[in-house]
Amino acid sequence: MAAPALTASSNSPAIRSLIPARIDRLPWSKFHTRMVTALGVAWVLDGLEITIAANVGPDLTRADTLNMSAGAVADMATWYLIGQVFGALFFGRLSDKLGRRNLFMITLAVYLIGGGLTALTPSGGYWFIFLYATRVLAGAGIGGEYAAINSAIDEMIPAKHRGRVDLTVNGTYWAGAFLGTIATLVFINNVAAKLGWRLAYLVGPLLGLVIIYVRRNLPESPRWQILHGREKEAEASISKIEAEVRRSSKDLPPVDLSKELEIRPADQIGFLPLAKVLIRDYPTRSLLGGALMITQSFLYNAIFFTYGLVLEFFFGVRTGDTPYYFMAFAVGNLLGPLTIGRLFDTVGRRKMISGTYLLSGFLLVITAQCFKAGLLNATTQTLCWTVIFFFASAGASAGYLTVSEVFPLEVRAKAIAIFFAVAQCFGSLGSHLYGHLIGDGHDPTKLYWGYLLGAAAMVAGGLVAVFFAVDAEGKSLEDIAKPLSVVAKPAQGMFRAGVPLTPESAPLDASVLEQARRRAGGASVPRQAQHARKPFARWWRYLSRLEVRHRRQSETIPAAQPRGRFRPGKYRCDCSATFLAVGCGGPSVPLCQHAPVLI
Repeated sequence: MAAPALTASSNSPAIRSLIPARIDRLPWSKFHTRMVTALGVAWVLDGLEITIAANVGPDLTRADTLNMSAGAVADMATWYLIGQVFGALFFGRLSDKLGRRNLFMITLAVYLIGGGLTALTPSGGYWFIFLYATRVLAGAGIGGEYAAINSAIDEMIPAKHRGRVDLTVNGTYWAGAFLGTIATLVFINNVAAKLGWRLAYLVGPLLGLVIIYVRRNLPESPRWQILHGREKEAEASISKIEAEVRRSSKDLPPVDLSKELEIRPADQIGFLPLAKVLIRDYPTRSLLGGALMITQSFLYNAIFFTYGLVLEFFFGVRTGDTPYYFMAFAVGNLLGPLTIGRLFDTVGRRKMISGTYLLSGFLLVITAQCFKAGLLNATTQTLCWTVIFFFASAGASAGYLTVSEVFPLEVRAKAIAIFFAVAQCFGSLGSHLYGHLIGDGHDPTKLYWGYLLGAAAMVAGGLVAVFFAVDAEGKSLEDIAKPLSVVAKPAQGMFRAGVPLTPESAPLDASVLEQARRRAGGASVPRQAQHARKPFARWWRYLSRLEVRHRRQSETIPAAQPRGRFRPGKYRCDCSATFLAVGCGGPSVPLCQHAPVLI
């Protein structure tokens, strides 16, 4: 799909780069494991925060703690959600403008401050306003993390691993929820209430302090740097990554030289122009991302924030025993992405996303029928939820994967922020609706219809994926969505530049130079191997004998420009012309005035 031309900066010089290809050809290494661990903790922190807030809420109503009303405690979740939406939008824009690394350090620091201040909230008076402000601050940090982290992970993970890694990272939300449940059980049951809730809220910031130390050594995304015209910084970042991978792995695979891009840095665009771009240039992808994010958020918020009420009102489970049931629920959600995540890279995005959404919807319909008929107890209801969300969790994580890889790099973080914000708004409606459907627990029929509504939402998301999902498995991000900064790929670039593609005009590539050194015995590099493409001299000699024959149906095009030398293949032009690179025995025919594309 063509990138919108209106954002290209015509004043910036063009750059030719193989950096995206160099990233995608890397084998998995310790560097990737360290990066995923350091960045993926954002999801762990979110799961931890929400679970702790839900579990310590009753303690905050006590006279010896904050003496808040039940409604005031419930409002804490609302303010945290508002903070997430604001943080995603605000820091998402900054991430596209200032870089991934700068933002994932800032957003983690914002969360640390907000989470720490929550634990230090004084009791009495109007300090509840301070408490709400700290929840907004903590939520803003986590919301900003989603935009910056998903962008950074997608841009620095090799294409063949991107799907499973992204799903695993997103699924660790439930590892955080599991840890949060254990933490609250320990502190609430073994520490005095006036101190226990404060210690529980400090768990997240303490974990964040450890991670911020690991993150400080991570490089900036080379993809972001090169597409913003920072050529030297991008080369330094990718060289550092390649050196780390080389130390922990075998020799690096060769770079696919055909993946070279010609880049002209693009101007920044705001949210309103971005919305226009998404609707005008990416309508089906916008529909896909919106459908996947909204439906999963609606179902998850509806079930997650009301599961305790269902267990208490319909199955008579004591409040103190609810966390034990939730632990099983969290394990099922965590195992889904961990076990079937790799299938999104092998079986394919379309089949797996649609399959997980549709299957979870159908299983929820069956569970709703059993619930209405009175066939379930607390244990079997929990088992049903565990099986349903084993598949739904993988599908929901794939929703975040989809919106982070199907839009151009320059607007990726802002696109994630927009879809995240919209999804969270719909998710809040789900929890509010289901809370009213549960009522006092005397009428299961109302909740039955609520379950059917949630199932219908997931089925709708699955059907959208059937028709509009992008087959992105194993593909470079630049092949999925052409960045706004990319003027052309190699074949297009030589036409636009008006010069033939020769060894002298080819950019330097470190991996090919390394091959030349090995061939030379490792001591020195022969002069004829200084240019990256000299080892392929025979191919270049062949290409130098090629001319371009211009065919445009039966029409003859008058000579307008000198002919050039190009790679063999068939080209299509904007003027509906067809170019065919042939041997020099053919007639001498010039180029037209347009920019042909290799097909």
